[in-house]
Amino acid sequence: MGQLDGKVALITGAARGQGRSHAIRLAEEGADIIAIDICDQVESVSYAMSTLDDLKETQRLVEALDRRIVTQQADIRDLTQLRNAVSAGVGELGGLDIVCANAAIWCVHPEPQPSDPAVRAAIWKDTIDTNLTGTWHTLEATVPILVEQGRGGAVVITSSTAGLKGSTYNDLSLTAYVAAKHGLTGLMRGYAKDYAPHSIRFNTVHPTGVHTPMPENEIMAGRIERDPDLLKVMANALPVDAVDPVDISNAVLYLVADSGRYVTGVALSVDAGFNVVAGG
Repeated sequence: MGQLDGKVALITGAARGQGRSHAIRLAEEGADIIAIDICDQVESVSYAMSTLDDLKETQRLVEALDRRIVTQQADIRDLTQLRNAVSAGVGELGGLDIVCANAAIWCVHPEPQPSDPAVRAAIWKDTIDTNLTGTWHTLEATVPILVEQGRGGAVVITSSTAGLKGSTYNDLSLTAYVAAKHGLTGLMRGYAKDYAPHSIRFNTVHPTGVHTPMPENEIMAGRIERDPDLLKVMANALPVDAVDPVDISNAVLYLVADSGRYVTGVALSVDAGFNVVAGG
């Protein structure tokens, strides 16, 4: 018997990385999954983003656990598109109990401060539109469903250690990322207060670096090779360079299961001690 038997969990950014890990971990505990991902490239993102094949692999892995899964390709920057994807998933699976607002990008660029004004504007706009506004869109598309059902629910927003600490390094992409992730903390706290009367809980998780394609790619490797001090901005207190996606998934599970039934408005760090390291 799983901790989430009979539940339906919606996850954005589910094609790979943390999102896929969340889908698998929650399915292991009995949840059916609505998996949403852009499966396309955002022009200002230098590393290769997810594909439809990635999303199909998430589907295969969840189905191998004998759970139902509905996959939808949608860009969280487009509220209408996202609402349609959510509606299709909820309609097929018959309800909604858990929302993991996980989708995000990092517009890391070969140059920390690109000189082209159009490039700079795109880095800022795409980061905020995806990581902050896109998360708000996710709440707009899902929270009214939870309210209408009248049986409560649990929402976990993926922020970052960058949502609690000024992890900047004279790098526009990092500044935009930190701004967006800080914004998510405030967004969560507002929703946690506003929707407590509906027994809907809102929390954020704040990972340190995670072994996913977002931080582990050729662009980032080249930046570190040219400037090894960049690693100091990402240093953890524990002797690990990064954590595994399942470490974040286990925290999400705690928050959405009965184990976290009275936990709301909390910024939960899974950071290997990142936030106690001086500087940043």
